[in-house]
Amino acid sequence: MPTFDTNDGVTLTYQDSGGRNGSVPLVMLHGWGQTQAMFHHQLGGLGDRRVITLDQRGHGVSDKPHHGYRIARLAQDFAQLLDHLGLDEVDALGWSMGASVLWSHIDQHGTARLRRLVLVDQPAAVAAVPWMSAAEQTESGAIFDVGGLLALNGDLHGPDGAAVRETFVRSMFSGETAPEVWDFVAREITATPAYAAVPLLFDHCAQDWRDVLPRIDVPALVLGCDGSHVSPDSQRYIADRIPGAELHVFPTTEASSHFVFLENPAAFNAVLDKFLS
Repeated sequence: MPTFDTNDGVTLTYQDSGGRNGSVPLVMLHGWGQTQAMFHHQLGGLGDRRVITLDQRGHGVSDKPHHGYRIARLAQDFAQLLDHLGLDEVDALGWSMGASVLWSHIDQHGTARLRRLVLVDQPAAVAAVPWMSAAEQTESGAIFDVGGLLALNGDLHGPDGAAVRETFVRSMFSGETAPEVWDFVAREITATPAYAAVPLLFDHCAQDWRDVLPRIDVPALVLGCDGSHVSPDSQRYIADRIPGAELHVFPTTEASSHFVFLENPAAFNAVLDKFLS
């Protein structure tokens, strides 16, 4: 797979499907502890659309340095991938933490390089911090209180961290998951070492992107799933605050997890392709 070097000396690995000339490429960013391999059904499942995926730093087969595990840094890595490929305009999809990376990119650089934006199953704020009202904590989709977030990170850093990580990711599935889907996810999450995963998860969960949403001025699609650990109401909240955004929530008859693109790639790809066309 091809690679490029960031300005802080980290080699990142990506895939580029090629695709038809003149089409706007789709760049897909994976979530925390996952890899670009999560999107293997999209690399070949969106017709001749050019699809680009990236193993973010500390993940997959990209370098795993001992620095840079902040969402803002990952957003710079995304921008430098576009620079490396000479891309002035892309469609961008962020799933889970990948959505936070795109929100950070927009916060820092605006939407000038984005034609369309797809946000998949990520709350606008993950941590229920004390200065948010109870209503704000609910509508933003906060998953943890501060104590719970600290406890999870402590456990991930501890001697049983691998088992804690597997249990945490397994909780993102609510239905009967095909064994091959879970086995694939469980295998991919082992690629991120704790020294990268723990500080990155803490930084990711400490962010609050609600103020970015009204400033998104490109067509946006928000995707949720009734069977995910992320409340679909939080995805409705996001769609309501991005001007003109579309919302699609997959019912449990189609998928029942945070990983719709793996559980039901045909349904996911159909919705995605329609929006991007």
